[in-house]
This record gives sequence, C-alpha cells and structure tokens, in this order.
Amino acid sequence: QVQLVESGGRLVQAGDSLRVSCASSGRPFSRYGMAWYRQGSGKAREFVAGISWTGETTYYADSVKGRFTISRDDAKSTVHLQMNKLMQEDTAVYYCAGSIYQIARDRPDEYRYWGRGTQVTVSG
Repeated sequence: QVQLVESGGRLVQAGDSLRVSCASSGRPFSRYGMAWYRQGSGKAREFVAGISWTGETTYYADSVKGRFTISRDDAKSTVHLQMNKLMQEDTAVYYCAGSIYQIARDRPDEYRYWGRGTQVTVSG
C-alpha cells in the first residue's frame, strides 16, 4: 500500500521561508515523478511543482517560479518543497502527489497517489 505523508506546514509571516516535506512508502520511490499541488479555501486545486524520477527535470507554476524549489532525496524516499518569499496568496493546503510515470507534469490524472495535505498559512 502506497502512502504519502506530508509535514512541515505552519503559520508564517509574509516574506518568510518554509520547507514542506513528503515521505513516501509502499513503492520504489526513485522510479517515479513526484509533485506538489495546493488548494486554497474556495479555490480549485492547482499544480505547484513537479520533479522527474532522476531529479534532472523540474516543472513550476508561473506563480511560484523563482521562489519555490522542489527536490527529492531518494535515499529517504522524500520530496521537499522549499518556499521562499512567501505571500498571502500562497496560503493553502499543500498536497504531495505520486505520478504513475517518470515525469511529473501538470496533469492530475497522471497521479495515482495523494497525501492528506499540510496546511501552510501566510499572514500579512
């Protein structure tokens, strides 16, 4: 059984940095792409960032480019999202997603596994 467990979300101030993490178990982590999605209150879920199985290719939403960095640690079966210069608009529940492919694009139907999310709140 595949499990994805997010951690690290909390209340921060605008301009702060925060790293959220996702621990994976139940499948060979290093063979698959991983991604982060987020959903703000009353908003649709949106793609934030994705990373390929080798870590060589990354994808970012335009709204976070230059501020967020996705990375993976295959030895620990963990994917991280480093978030810098946080803004109130970044307030959301952040979900980890496991792709069924080696890449990790903005295509929700390509993700079979989802975590329960971690809340990130950015106050002004």
